[in-house]
Amino acid sequence: MLCEIQKTEDCLANENRQPLKVEPESENEEPKRSFRNGSDLGGERPHLWTKEMNGTPWELRHFYPSQITPLGFNRSSPGTRPLPPRSPPKCVQMERHVIRPPPISPPPDRLPLVDGKTHAVQREVWMKIFGHVTHKELCICMRVCKTWNRWCCDKRLWTIIVLNRCKSITPLMLSGIIRRQPLSLDLSWTNISKKQLSWLINRLPGLRVLLLSGCSWVAVSALCTSSCPLLRTLDVQWVEGLKDAQMRDLLSPPTDNRPGQLDNRCKLRNVVDLRLAGLDITDASLRLIIRHMPVLSQLDLSYCNHVNDQSVNLLTAAGTTTRDSLTEINLSVCNRVTDHSLTFFKRCGSICHIDLRYCKQVTKTACEQFIAEMSVSVQFGLKEDKLLQKLC
Repeated sequence: MLCEIQKTEDCLANENRQPLKVEPESENEEPKRSFRNGSDLGGERPHLWTKEMNGTPWELRHFYPSQITPLGFNRSSPGTRPLPPRSPPKCVQMERHVIRPPPISPPPDRLPLVDGKTHAVQREVWMKIFGHVTHKELCICMRVCKTWNRWCCDKRLWTIIVLNRCKSITPLMLSGIIRRQPLSLDLSWTNISKKQLSWLINRLPGLRVLLLSGCSWVAVSALCTSSCPLLRTLDVQWVEGLKDAQMRDLLSPPTDNRPGQLDNRCKLRNVVDLRLAGLDITDASLRLIIRHMPVLSQLDLSYCNHVNDQSVNLLTAAGTTTRDSLTEINLSVCNRVTDHSLTFFKRCGSICHIDLRYCKQVTKTACEQFIAEMSVSVQFGLKEDKLLQKLC
């Protein structure tokens, strides 16, 4: 799919490339032109010609005084006609104001045909058809014509974009993501840089699901800014270098607020699903999670070696938001968790899924006892060994 997107974007870039128009610098001056004969001097202003010496044209502008005599001859070679030298390059002055693109015109409602008429099927019908094809097939449809290309880039067709394990994230891919405005973006196990991720999140205000498993902390640190979108799902499993200090930076209110921006709350306060598998974090990070993520519902702490019974006690303690909000928790392969943690989960009124698989110190007998004690109010069952699931 990535190759198809890149080919499509290349085709569009070639089709839309138009020669630049040169405007006159003043009202009394003619526009600059480009010549194909010997007088073409790399886009410089055309020289003014007069007739001297029996009607012979001589150039009187853009000569250096040291190169000509009053009669227009070169001093170093008398009697010969001098070649017009290049003018010194002009200093390009950059615009001092922000240049914004013009507003995007609405897409056409019908497909124009070769004979000048329009197709009978309207755009919304085509959109429903495009919604049933894969992204790879959608990229092929984008090559049919400019109208289809515009329709197929509708963000309703690209709510989820997956670049999982892509070897290289190119600028063309980044611009393609921005053009499609996805709600969910999977960049797991890619080599995306901090600069690239910062560029993305600044232009994806509607992004709600961001998967960054296996990326570096340097790249993930791009989320520690005021431009971070209000995510609902954040996956930072197995992120290299992400420990307690980095979690503090990630969950603290941003320090780069613009003048007049009064909202200094954590940008991850709306996260419902947080995945932290394989991280070297302790209870210090869990306290930050409890404080800054009041609506957290699903928490993945699998393969976290420092998580223990005290961690579960902290998450289910009286007065914590996670005690009432947690519905699913994954503690698989947390070898310090024991049977005692199951007594803490009895405090959670909304818990529906407890994953304790491969926890060496958790026994099947303790799981069965938990099911029996909870049966008075909530029916639980063993979906797999040490995997407790609420029964409907």
